[in-house]
Formats: sequence, C-alpha cells, structure tokens
Amino acid sequence: MWTTIAVIAVLLLYFVAIYNGLIARKNQVREAWATVDTQLKRRYDLIPNLVETVRGAAKHESETLAAVTNARADAMSASGPTSADMQNKLTQTLKSLFAVAENYPDLKANQNYLELQRELTDTENKIQATRQFYNTVVMGLNTQIEQFPSNIIANMFGIKPEKMFEIEDAEKTAPKITF
Repeated sequence: MWTTIAVIAVLLLYFVAIYNGLIARKNQVREAWATVDTQLKRRYDLIPNLVETVRGAAKHESETLAAVTNARADAMSASGPTSADMQNKLTQTLKSLFAVAENYPDLKANQNYLELQRELTDTENKIQATRQFYNTVVMGLNTQIEQFPSNIIANMFGIKPEKMFEIEDAEKTAPKITF
C-alpha cells in the first residue's frame, strides 16, 4: 500500500513539475514579447522626430515621408507577435527614408539628423536582439509542448505553441547597390 502511495506521489510531483515548467516557459514568452514591444515603442517615438528632420531638408519627398508615417501607424495599431508583418513593413519604409536622406548632403551633415539616425540604428539593433531572444524562448516552449510526456499535459491545459517572429522574404534578400 505504501508503495502505491509513493508511486502516485512521484507521478503527481512529476506532473506538477512538467506543468510548472510549461507555465514558466509561457511566461518567458510573454516577457520576451514585452521586451520586443518596449523597443518597438522606442522606435515609434523616434520616427516622428526623424520624419520632421528629413521633411525640413527634403520638402518634395512627401511620398516617402507619408509612407513612413503610415507604416508607423499600421505597426502601432497591430498587436502581439502577429504584428510581425507590420513591423517588417515599417522596417522597409525606414530603409527608404534613409535612402532619400542619402541624396541630401546638408541633411546628412545635420547634427539632429545624425543623432536621430544613430538612435534609430541603436533601436533597430536592440529590436533585432530582442526578437532573437523572443524566438529562443518561443522555441523552448514549442519544443517542450511537442515532447512526450509534456505534450499530453500541454494538451490537457490548452497550452498552445507560439508563433516565431519571422522576417518577410523582401528583407531576406540583400539590396542591390550600383555605382
């Protein structure tokens, strides 16, 4: 009888350990996304300043400036990890903005512009690092959800795999540079 109770207790503790591990990983995913979200907000806050600085030097580039502003608004309205497409669109329009700025020597020499560009580049690097961290913790959760016996416990409690943050195909190809 004591053996049966001991076996049941061990199995129960094992079940609890697996469940707690799944919950811990799920919370890590949430925390990782919150970190990405924080960096994205920093990016959103910098963009209007950058657009205004470029607007002052390149008044006739309104189409590019409007595209950046619209992409920022779209990205801000998207929520959660599923907003990856909007974030990728914003990244592409920012690249266009920097390409426009390259055509204006006065702008490239403007200290405000240079500082904003540095801040945005730093933010983009931080976003990349936080996306990588997010994908790492998502991979850990998804792997545990797929492995036996934690897959049984995950199914019992409705713990689902999370989506990785992926870039669009357009960002995977290197830009062409011609001289």
